[in-house]
Amino acid sequence: MGTSLPSREGNLFKLIVKSYETKQYKKGLKAADSILKKFPNHGETLSMKGLTLNCLDRKPEAYELVRRGLKNDLKSHVCWHVYGLLYRSDREYREAIKCYRNALRIDPDNIEILRDLSLLQAQMRDLDGFVETRQRLLTLKPNHRMNWIGFAVAHHLNSNGSKAIEILEAYEGTLDDDHPPDNERCEHGEMLLYKISLLEESGLLERALEELHKEESKIVDKLAYKEQEVSLLTKLGLLEEGEKEYRLLLSMNPDNYRYYEGLQRCLGLFSEKDHYSSDEIGQLEELYESLAQQYNKSSAVKRIPLDFLEGEKFQKAVESYIRPLLTKGVPSLFSDLSPLYDHPGKADILEHVVLGLELSLKTSGGYPGSLDKEPPSTLMWALFYLAQHYDRRDQQDIALAKIDEAIVHTPTAIDLYSVKSRILKHAGDFLAAAAMADEARCMDLADRYINSECVKRMLQADQVTLAEKTAVLFTKDGEQHNNLYDMQCMWYELASGESYLRQGDLGRALKKFLAVEKHYADIVEDQFDFHSYCLRKMTLRTYVEMLKFQDRLHSHTYFRKAAFGAVRCYIKLYDSPSKPSAEEDDEMSKLPPSQRKKLRQKQKKAEARAKKEAEIKTEESQASNASKSVKRHVKPVDPDPHGERLLQVEDPLLEATKYLKLLQEYSPDFLETHVLSFEVHMRKQKRLCALKAVRNLLRLNADHPDTHRCLIKFFHKVGSLPAAVTTAEKIIWAAIEEERLTYGQLREKSLLEANASFFETHKDSLMHRAAAAEMLFVLESNKKDEAVKLIEESINEPLSIKGLLGPARKWKLKDCIAVHSVLEKIFDDQDVALRWKLRCAEYFPYSTYFGGKKCSAITKLAHHQTEETSESAGTVNPHATEFSTNGNLEKS
Repeated sequence: MGTSLPSREGNLFKLIVKSYETKQYKKGLKAADSILKKFPNHGETLSMKGLTLNCLDRKPEAYELVRRGLKNDLKSHVCWHVYGLLYRSDREYREAIKCYRNALRIDPDNIEILRDLSLLQAQMRDLDGFVETRQRLLTLKPNHRMNWIGFAVAHHLNSNGSKAIEILEAYEGTLDDDHPPDNERCEHGEMLLYKISLLEESGLLERALEELHKEESKIVDKLAYKEQEVSLLTKLGLLEEGEKEYRLLLSMNPDNYRYYEGLQRCLGLFSEKDHYSSDEIGQLEELYESLAQQYNKSSAVKRIPLDFLEGEKFQKAVESYIRPLLTKGVPSLFSDLSPLYDHPGKADILEHVVLGLELSLKTSGGYPGSLDKEPPSTLMWALFYLAQHYDRRDQQDIALAKIDEAIVHTPTAIDLYSVKSRILKHAGDFLAAAAMADEARCMDLADRYINSECVKRMLQADQVTLAEKTAVLFTKDGEQHNNLYDMQCMWYELASGESYLRQGDLGRALKKFLAVEKHYADIVEDQFDFHSYCLRKMTLRTYVEMLKFQDRLHSHTYFRKAAFGAVRCYIKLYDSPSKPSAEEDDEMSKLPPSQRKKLRQKQKKAEARAKKEAEIKTEESQASNASKSVKRHVKPVDPDPHGERLLQVEDPLLEATKYLKLLQEYSPDFLETHVLSFEVHMRKQKRLCALKAVRNLLRLNADHPDTHRCLIKFFHKVGSLPAAVTTAEKIIWAAIEEERLTYGQLREKSLLEANASFFETHKDSLMHRAAAAEMLFVLESNKKDEAVKLIEESINEPLSIKGLLGPARKWKLKDCIAVHSVLEKIFDDQDVALRWKLRCAEYFPYSTYFGGKKCSAITKLAHHQTEETSESAGTVNPHATEFSTNGNLEKS
């Protein structure tokens, strides 16, 4: 116990604690100063004053005072507790746990410290310690419900479900007449459902079902009761009873797809991959016909049969499904039916059906076989669907023709412009896509979704400044860029990071990618408040699900993309490090005077622009601070808005490795994880780690072009190294040779033979041919012409798809761009790269990358030339502003 104070000062100390708890910090500071005037070395008062200052964002003073207080009174549990609270506020949880443990050595039965310690142990997943602490809390205060529940949850999280069940049953035995008070019925029902889910998880299914039926009257959430019951019935094999329960659930919600799936499982008519025999299809057809009569307003009961029906039956069903939705005008119809495109033959039937509807609507104004006239908008929605259909099949010419026809029909429908923007994006014309998306945005300035779509298109077109100005239209006033960060707008940060990476601005790209990583760190921290809240509110099932979600949080798509982007940035930074100013001056002195002058002017403009932006931000923050009538927390100005400090890392590969470890732990089933691991470890000369990456690539997809590249590069690099000298090197070399013998691609083959074999196996694929050609050039640089020939002899054959209005070919735009990059950067042959570019410009006429004849850049140039000619002749070209809607392309 700390040094005691006289009565008056003791009351003041209690006032400090109360003021801290009620957030009356100034009052607490005043009381602390009163004590310290008489007792300047009183440790607990110093500590409490420091804790109060910490809440006022005066951290350096806070730490100094708390450390002084602890130094003056090492045997005070209050000082240690406060020190732990200080560390906890800074998310230094391990240090906080040490402080709490020290406090408990002095006062082992302090419930408040034990409770705080248990929360940190749950946060850090110290499950053994969590169980121990919750047990001590229960022992000290057994009449508190939260202690019983916390002890049970601790055992559950520690993989001891049977013990958790025993604890919950013991808690139930403490209740009067086994019934909770009326104001706790919901919480008690949640606890019972949690206990039953524990029984189910432990495999005690019969006991769980019996317990569920026994406690039915005490469970308030009847839907959760029914879902739990039907889950147990199906797991116990009581399928007839399960069928009845699923039909009952369907009567409650006939649009829940999970209930239909459960009903099919009970009837033995469910397949994970939608592979059914003809008899099963007949039974399913009868089932859904009867369900459709019962739930005639349900969309799910009409949509599900489209997954298993085939041929004429599918055609009839899909036509009857599509017709009312076209009449009603449902923009999401294509999204609803898009999974059917993965079923062989169904895309052709869909095309045939909608083309038939389109023709009938144009000729008779109604559907085939119907005398009723459809509203004019029905034709527009049919064209809208067909545009998306042909875009999905990589026939952008037809898709654009259909969407243009729809726009002419109804020029005020915003969805048409959004879809046209998407089609142009897929065709490779990012500038025109951004302009079209901006046109859609201007038609409804209050629609956040359309605004976000426009921002995405602008970022894809590398119009970052314009995209940011558009994005902040839906943020609060003030520091708008910070608002985007505070909103955790990760899709925007990822898209802008990719744009900066494409433009070679590694500083800004890293800043965006690392911002996403910080958001995930914040999400991890945000769970802290729920450890006590969920136990208090008894939302136990949701609490356990939340913890499991947090454990796999870093496997989320956004984090994975951000980590991939950050690692790529660090690799580029390692390959092309930022040069010191002295080296830059030397290089500038070597340039011709005219180029040197231009470069200096460009640098001065950039510096002036950055200085002006910083001044504007400072003025805005000062003005906003001055105008505030109510005091609130002011966020500090970002000291590194352009990410320049991020480029000053001493070891970029060390930074990349931090993210690689997370990727390897949480995203081990993605090829790019191991490709990046290979690239980093080859640069770090860690051969065994690179070999491990190759092994993982072979495990995931041995035939992938990137796998082949890494395999050949690795053994080529190893083969070019000098013979092993040290014992460690000999061991590594022996391990590598032993591993090589296990690879069928290399067994009894040279690398050239393995590469030739890979080419012969996959010669019909463009990307595989490009990988084989690249590796041939790596293995023997004198065979460059032969390697180039492998690529140039590739044939872009048309796909064998029935019923198309025009040709669709195998090659994808992104693959052709990747091949061009290989020819330009790896082969370093501009003539060959130009030939490839001209060839691809014919296949992708809308691509701005290849300069296709229909892309906006070429079209705009032609229009300008026509306009100049027209002006010289005294006329004006009426089409000169196509693809420059709202002036966006001029700003790009």
